[in-house]
Amino acid sequence: MLGEKEVKIGNGSVVIAAITSCTNTSNPFVMIGAGLLAKNAVEKGLKVPAYVKTSLAPGSKVVADYLEAAGLMPYLEALGFHIVAFGCTTCIGNSGPLDPGIEGAVMQENLTVAAVLSGNRNFEARIHQRIKANFLASPMLVIAYALAGRMDMNMDTESIGTASNGAPVLLKEIWPDTADIEKMVAAYVDPDAFRKAYDDIFKGDHYWEDLAVGESTTFQWDEGSTYIKNPPYFENFSLKLEKPGSLDGGHALLVLGDSVTTDHISPAGAIPEEYPAGQYLVAKGVKPEDFNSYGSRRGNHDVMMRGTFGNIRIKNKLVHPKEGSYTQKFPEADEMFVFDAAMQYGKEGKPLVVLGGTEYGTGSSRDWAAKGTNLLGVRAVIARSFERIHRSNLVGMGVLPLIYTEDKNWEDLGLTGSETYFIEGMEDMVPRKTLKVRAKRNNAAEVVFNVMARLDTAVDVAYFEHGGILPYVLRQIMQS
Repeated sequence: MLGEKEVKIGNGSVVIAAITSCTNTSNPFVMIGAGLLAKNAVEKGLKVPAYVKTSLAPGSKVVADYLEAAGLMPYLEALGFHIVAFGCTTCIGNSGPLDPGIEGAVMQENLTVAAVLSGNRNFEARIHQRIKANFLASPMLVIAYALAGRMDMNMDTESIGTASNGAPVLLKEIWPDTADIEKMVAAYVDPDAFRKAYDDIFKGDHYWEDLAVGESTTFQWDEGSTYIKNPPYFENFSLKLEKPGSLDGGHALLVLGDSVTTDHISPAGAIPEEYPAGQYLVAKGVKPEDFNSYGSRRGNHDVMMRGTFGNIRIKNKLVHPKEGSYTQKFPEADEMFVFDAAMQYGKEGKPLVVLGGTEYGTGSSRDWAAKGTNLLGVRAVIARSFERIHRSNLVGMGVLPLIYTEDKNWEDLGLTGSETYFIEGMEDMVPRKTLKVRAKRNNAAEVVFNVMARLDTAVDVAYFEHGGILPYVLRQIMQS
């Protein structure tokens, strides 16, 4: 039930359709096109199914201005595409909740429902944690799939809805002509609209003007803030450089497969109440409806540490087939949240490693994927290959990226993640140095293999030896 109305959804149903800020601000042609498509659809009598959550979030107020001037906003709104914000929404995980009836049906029947958005991110569990299929499309196609209400169809041959006269309507019947789009763009998108919107962009509204700001030479940290805290990157900082030694007696925090994204490592979207970050916020008096997102709280390391490896779809082989931010803590083999295990290892003085596959760290170049890894106590990531920016970010946080020297991975070597790890040769580091790893099993048998340090330059080596780019720069400043 959706309110008092019964609706039917199934695998392939579109439950979110969002025109988002990342792709429409700079291209008025697709936005005018979307408005014209909406106009044609409304004039045919087409409607968006009630179970589709629609939204329009321009990245600029100019978009709203030229859509209003062109007389297209009423048609977009008639299909449910009201302006909900200016800026990031659905792409960053701020889609908001689904109707409880829809979400309940998805969970109860384990449905694979879809979101379609004109954004640039569709990582697992990012758009909405209950939506498994997320598709990127132009604003015009977002409207088309919203009208159809499902993804499993052929837009060329199947109707996307029924006209007011009962006739089926094909997409090509309402798709606007390029000439019509160009004529409207020429008439309603002009430089004055941009000047008007951006001349006073740094002035801000009355909320911005009313903010109380104290004068000081350093930032005044608010101990009660759950959004921004003094980060711990310089705790125990010493001007004297002590280069890292070999890793002895380490444990695997996670054992991961191929194509682990930075969104798996550090999700940007919604914060689950039952996860460590959610429980932290609850303990601070924050209500679940006010959690916001990981991305919005990235100034609070206590939230972000708890969210590291916190994607609800991450697949840690140590707890297979279970998904989510769980692991086994060794030697007890107790199952717990990744954050809780990392904190226990830290109390015991145990260094940590992460085992991965190919393309480790692919996707967005999110700095918190490396920051959180560092703060959890992970000293090295051993993978088959790394995404280049995430590799660089790991080095910048003092985490050592290692690749197998042979065409093998942890699975080929017979590793399970329950072993105790020793990495030899981390002293006197040079670019691309070969190191030896010994993985000791409980029965005293060892798996020995070589890895290459993906410290590709002398600068990489310097960052690693200093514990990251921040202490490196601080030492350079203080010694100059």
